[in-house]
Amino acid sequence: MTYKEAQQLVKGFEACTWPASEWTHFAHFVMAAWYIYHHPLVEARKLIKNGIKKYNICNGGKNTAEEGYHETTTEFYIQAIIQYQLEFVEDIGFENFLRELASTTIIHKDFLLGFYTRELLMSKEARVSWEIPDLKPMSRIRQAILPI
Repeated sequence: MTYKEAQQLVKGFEACTWPASEWTHFAHFVMAAWYIYHHPLVEARKLIKNGIKKYNICNGGKNTAEEGYHETTTEFYIQAIIQYQLEFVEDIGFENFLRELASTTIIHKDFLLGFYTRELLMSKEARVSWEIPDLKPMSRIRQAILPI
């Protein structure tokens, strides 16, 4: 994905005009990587989390303990992307960063199941508040991110 394509995705996300049919796992990654790359981390977290909640509502969804926004999944992937970004000693540019990130196992939808049991991840508690992994600690993320 080019820089311009990622920028268009984020603009569509922010305006709630990005097609819901294209709001995929990968689109979530692009959006999160964009904010993490371009903003201080505290601001990036807020933009990601509040943005997902807003996007869900704008597209007829809900953010409840049963559906919509999932705090543990969102925070896990934020932390994973941040840890991956820390691997780079120098700035390689957003497009290269996104390409590198997309070429690893972190992009797989089931990546976090290496850290969480499905039972915990699908719980109401995990949806509404951050739950620490019950299989492997977050400190093992770097070792789990492998090239595809």
